[in-house]
Amino acid sequence: MTASPGFPTARPRRLRRTPALRRLVADVRVRPADLVLPLFVKEGIAEPHPISSMPGVVQHTRDSLRKAAAEAVGAGVGGLILFGVPEVKDARGSGADDADGIVQVALADVLAEVGDDLVVMTDLCLDEYTDHGHCGLLTPSGEVDNDATLGRYAAAAVAQARAGSQVVAPSGMMDGQVAAIRSALDRAGFSTLPVLAYSAKYASAFYGPFREAAECAPQFGDRAGYQQDAGRASAEGVREALLDVAEGADAVMVKPAGPYLDVLHAVAEAVDVPVAAYQVSGEYAMVEAAAAQGWIDRRRVVLEQLTGIRRAGAGMVLTYWATEAAAWLDEL
Repeated sequence: MTASPGFPTARPRRLRRTPALRRLVADVRVRPADLVLPLFVKEGIAEPHPISSMPGVVQHTRDSLRKAAAEAVGAGVGGLILFGVPEVKDARGSGADDADGIVQVALADVLAEVGDDLVVMTDLCLDEYTDHGHCGLLTPSGEVDNDATLGRYAAAAVAQARAGSQVVAPSGMMDGQVAAIRSALDRAGFSTLPVLAYSAKYASAFYGPFREAAECAPQFGDRAGYQQDAGRASAEGVREALLDVAEGADAVMVKPAGPYLDVLHAVAEAVDVPVAAYQVSGEYAMVEAAAAQGWIDRRRVVLEQLTGIRRAGAGMVLTYWATEAAAWLDEL
């Protein structure tokens, strides 16, 4: 490298020499408040049930869920999102909008424990509640009926709102779902309740461990007909996000995070609402498996991944490491 006449060559390495210097000049940071903890609560169990493919993650009882929420508050985590696993499932996913359904009663438990100390969100879909494992109602031929499903999503949104949800997060990837939910919430008197839309959600192989945790694997076929295709350029993810914003979404999400950082960046550049990214179960499981073998430095890899997701444009990150990572970040 040749310096300009009379001027020394700038050397970026000078600002990397010590940890204190690196912290001082860092322009991408992850804060505990940026993290959202996904939690599973299962109906009818007496003890937390470990998820074999996700070491350290469990299906909670209502009591252990309260404790996990309190721990997240203590670590400074910004939010949590609830997924329910009912005892009984049926073709229409009746538990999704049942006032006594597992997510609705668990919401009351969590809010009694933590109040407004963090944001309590609810995933809004039917796959955890249907006996066939798909995200919507089915036609006689076994196809997911997009328009008929919208009514079920609207009913679930209102049920969650009445139970105290502070953000509803529709994840089913039905066309028009945000508009249907927004309209239903407004009619029911919940016009101030935000909607976080899973806007760019891909038909990903990284969801396997989640399907064990939520007991929602499809009983036939797959979800590629309504989730996005990995082979499409990021412009399609942007289009989906913009459609959701136009329908009334207050924030949008890209899922998974790591394999879709290009989509995340493009969406963050295109929208004027907060952007979330979901570091999904397969991303979690791979790190945990490699760390268990001693092949990677678990803590450093987790923090590096979270930083990369933030650098790509996510304002908030849904991650199963939220509580643990928040404690690490507090030490930095």
